[in-house]
Amino acid sequence: MHDDHQDIGYKVQLGTWKKIIKIVFQSPKRVVLLIVFSGILAILDGIIPLFNRYAIDTFFIAGDYRTWPQYIIANLGLAAGFALSVWGFIYQAGIIEAQTSYELRRQAFKNLQRLSFSYFDQTPQGWIMARMTSDARRLSLIISWGIVDFVWATLSMIVIMIVLYATFPALALIVTIIVPVMLAVAWVFKNIMLKQYRDARKHNSQLTAQYNEGFQGAKTTKSLSIEDSNYDEFKDTAHKLKRASIRAVITSAVFSSVILVLAYLGVTVTMYQGSLYVLETVITVGTLAMFINYTVNFFEPIMAISRIISDFQNAQASAERIVGLIETQSNLVDTKEVEETYGTLFVDKKENWEDLKGDVEFKDVTFFYNDNEVILDNFNLKVSAGSSVALVGHTGSGKTTLVNLLARFYEPKSGSILIDGKDYRERSIHWLHKRLGYVLQSPHLFSTTIMENIRYGRLDATDEEVIYAAEMVGVNRFVDELEKKYETFVGEGGNMLSVGQKQLISFARAVLADPRILILDEATSSIDSESEEVIQHATDQLLSDRTSFIVAHRLSTIVNADLIVMLDMGKIIEMGSHEELLHQRGAYFELYRNQFFKEKGLELEQKL
Repeated sequence: MHDDHQDIGYKVQLGTWKKIIKIVFQSPKRVVLLIVFSGILAILDGIIPLFNRYAIDTFFIAGDYRTWPQYIIANLGLAAGFALSVWGFIYQAGIIEAQTSYELRRQAFKNLQRLSFSYFDQTPQGWIMARMTSDARRLSLIISWGIVDFVWATLSMIVIMIVLYATFPALALIVTIIVPVMLAVAWVFKNIMLKQYRDARKHNSQLTAQYNEGFQGAKTTKSLSIEDSNYDEFKDTAHKLKRASIRAVITSAVFSSVILVLAYLGVTVTMYQGSLYVLETVITVGTLAMFINYTVNFFEPIMAISRIISDFQNAQASAERIVGLIETQSNLVDTKEVEETYGTLFVDKKENWEDLKGDVEFKDVTFFYNDNEVILDNFNLKVSAGSSVALVGHTGSGKTTLVNLLARFYEPKSGSILIDGKDYRERSIHWLHKRLGYVLQSPHLFSTTIMENIRYGRLDATDEEVIYAAEMVGVNRFVDELEKKYETFVGEGGNMLSVGQKQLISFARAVLADPRILILDEATSSIDSESEEVIQHATDQLLSDRTSFIVAHRLSTIVNADLIVMLDMGKIIEMGSHEELLHQRGAYFELYRNQFFKEKGLELEQKL
């Protein structure tokens, strides 16, 4: 899904850059203006040596100052032209950089919304964050200013070569001969730098992921006292990043040094041969000064292009990663026929959406995360609309897998899941998720107010509807004690609230969504007994005419379920109501007794 090692290669992917260029040229007017201003700068740079040649031959050698005022005015005009062109390309490049960064992040984030739960389940958050932040920024920066440097460098060399050959071809040939040598050197260094920069980006992604895990797992780190281990692991990755970065910098420095040596070798030969031509009066002193100036100026663009090559080697890895994220396909997609009827995630056709009654059937469902470990094998379960089903069993028995399949976070490898008698793959994923509520064991809150966090259950809900949903599950019990009530900010990830309070808010969110199918995955595991009673009462009311699947280790939360399904290794070993299963005195009986004897004491033992 996110194999960093696949990036460590040599070949520049032109297809990747075509996609990036397409994004850049979404603002063609600004790109054209950027090229125009950069071109003007290159032409003005090419004019300066001609001005100097005129000044040397006319004012200093001939001693003729009659055109001095015009020369001053021309120089002032040249300065104004420089000011305009520099302002223009900085302004346009800055906007292109911002727009490119925005568009890369927008497209990447939009595609992330399309991807299935399994993608986020298998991909480190730090890897995604690196693509969205550092890679997008690095790429937009290099592209916008790379256009400036490339246009300026290319036009500068063209202008210089035209003037040199028009003035004295024999001397101009010296400059021309060195150019192929420089291109050969650039070609040799290109592949080396590409591999090294990709290697550095791989380690940077790993480091970003460790940053993210370190911040999110700070409490666990402290409680387990594993700071030293985390630090050693981080230091090792940081050291690898440092070594890879240093290797890349050294190679880039050697490349630039070789180009610089070749450039000044050309200057030296030009000065020597040009001096002979001056002594032979073949050319003037001003012409020699112009050639030397042009020779130096000619190799500045060569150095700029070598720097662009180096930068684009660096950016190649970032380009592949961010384009890869934008083009990643979800492993769960609707068919074309379904999309034509039901629409897509961003363009739905709700006028064609059927109501959901709530009948659910797992029919010969087989599922595995990898080929070596089958979780469900020809699993069958039929649930009537409005029924509450509790899934119990030891860790690894398949409880969470079942509800993840029902929610279509994953799909069966074989068999089918029927909703209201129809395979749920014949309707859209969006249709199902809009009619399904899912309360997780570890709820996630957004960095906004309590009111808005609950409103995520139904974005068009009024404040009164939000408050009503909150009161149903008892959120008002702690909100009334807060100074800003429902306008209280919960902090990043809800870190200003207790785990139980966050869980209550997530439950209220599900109530507001008014789903036809509700999944509670250990939803009361972090709530105290008093809060649990409030939620249990609200749950009984909420689920009275809805299909619900409840995953719970705390069996006190499921005693009123219509059906309790006892799972072991992905198979149903017992099924029935709470009372029926207790009378069977099987696996459920043992699990219930072991869990509650300590709480209920001898009274419960005698009752059983």
